[in-house]
Amino acid sequence: MDGQGLPGGPITGVTPVLGGTQNVMVRLERGGRPYILRRPPQHARQKSNEVLRREARLLAVLRDTPVPAPVLVAAQTASEPVFYLMEPVEGFNPSVGLPEPHASDPAIRHRMGLEAAAALAELGRVDPEVLPGFGRPEGFLERQVPRWLKELDSYGDLDGYPGPDIPGLRETAAWLTRHLPRDFTPGVMHGDYHFANLMFACDGPRVAAIVDWEMCTIGDPLLDLGWLLATWPSNNGHVPGLPSPQELVAYYAALSERDLSAIDWYAVMACFKLGIVLEGTHARAFAGKAPKDIGDLLHATTLELFERAREFMGGVLG
Repeated sequence: MDGQGLPGGPITGVTPVLGGTQNVMVRLERGGRPYILRRPPQHARQKSNEVLRREARLLAVLRDTPVPAPVLVAAQTASEPVFYLMEPVEGFNPSVGLPEPHASDPAIRHRMGLEAAAALAELGRVDPEVLPGFGRPEGFLERQVPRWLKELDSYGDLDGYPGPDIPGLRETAAWLTRHLPRDFTPGVMHGDYHFANLMFACDGPRVAAIVDWEMCTIGDPLLDLGWLLATWPSNNGHVPGLPSPQELVAYYAALSERDLSAIDWYAVMACFKLGIVLEGTHARAFAGKAPKDIGDLLHATTLELFERAREFMGGVLG
């Protein structure tokens, strides 16, 4: 911090920032200025440092764009453990409750959904050329179905797992293969874009920041929109009155030059991928590596996602 010319003095007010991430986040103050420190867990995963290195690199780029994201202050990426400092986000996450005026104003809640689409459209406008080597956009869409079927097959290595009992699995994979979009315009992807990874302004519906950039890459940003659509029904439990999926698509289309004629494919692909990811916990529960009740719950969610994929294949998005 001294080397970056930041305010000096003792570090005070160190408190953990709780959330859904496996990385460590703490809030601290120094020289009258607040910060959030983000670093790998004490027992780092194999790619923990590389993930944070990529996050810091992306946040440095987003700092000069209109994309709502945490403001990067400084980062240590040349040595390990990698960590970075960012400004605290003034806002709230709707998955843990709504403050006023959001709780009592249906117009604000409806607008929150549109603002989620608007923030995503803004991210899709970032030029991927500013992040050379950040991802592999060539063949990105073609890789998706084989990649996730291979992931599903790998669960068979877990003791006791009988294999995936997922109605519609093969039919969904076949539909995705038949309807693969011919081409796309590469862009920056968040990789896990849903309401739990958004912070909203306390005084209105604006997205204050998109957070948790662990899955960021260069790929097809429309898959982020598909991810938002795949997870959308789960949001109405804590934010009633959100716009319909059709409204989200229309609002995004009005703000973006991207071709949304194949948006059904992206929504189905998101259901397919997320369902397979969640099935991994179900498989690990059979092997005693995850709680059985959690495994059962996530398997039920996987079945719901594949049912939702069937609806999207039927053209419900218009």
